Amino acid sequence: MDKVKLAVIYYSSTGSNYQLAKWAEEGAKELGAEVKVLKVQELAPDAAIDSNPAWRNHFDETKDVPTATSDDLEWADAIIFSSPTRYGNVASQMKQFMDIQGGLWAQGKLVNKVVSAMSSAGNSHGGQEATIHAIYTTMMHWGAIIVPPGYSDDSVFVAGGNPYGTSVTINEDGKMVEDVKDAVKHQAKRTVEVASWVIKGKN
Repeated sequence: MDKVKLAVIYYSSTGSNYQLAKWAEEGAKELGAEVKVLKVQELAPDAAIDSNPAWRNHFDETKDVPTATSDDLEWADAIIFSSPTRYGNVASQMKQFMDIQGGLWAQGKLVNKVVSAMSSAGNSHGGQEATIHAIYTTMMHWGAIIVPPGYSDDSVFVAGGNPYGTSVTINEDGKMVEDVKDAVKHQAKRTVEVASWVIKGKN
């Protein structure tokens, strides 16, 4: 398999999407991919972060995780995005990161990037699918190649059966309700595999 460069780009306030990103990294590396795990810039004021101890703790614990840039998108053959749901939509921090890529978009440098997405919410019908769809809408404008997991592996059913991308429900204790680790790893491997086909086709 051709060496694939994967950027796993996430936003996480209390750690759930960071964990999804780390599992994606694990799965991709098992196929030999070169992986960068990157967070998007935090936009919330300190007062909001301090209002939730779990948010403050996660913010401090991940201060050394690199912040995603346009250069990372240009570097990557494939990208996995992971965002919590905010009122049925993408978190503003992730949306801003996408919105400021007009320079790359205008130059056609986002065309044929292989992409997939994951999400989380506080209840089982909290907008996980809508959030993934919103990410994919942006990806269509980029001219990217969207790779959903579909029902391509039994792990998808164990994780709750979301064919668009792995999604989780976070309970009041901040724990994931569904068992999604294997589904995330499968989704990452599928993304890397398709990216390798695209690379081979270009060559």
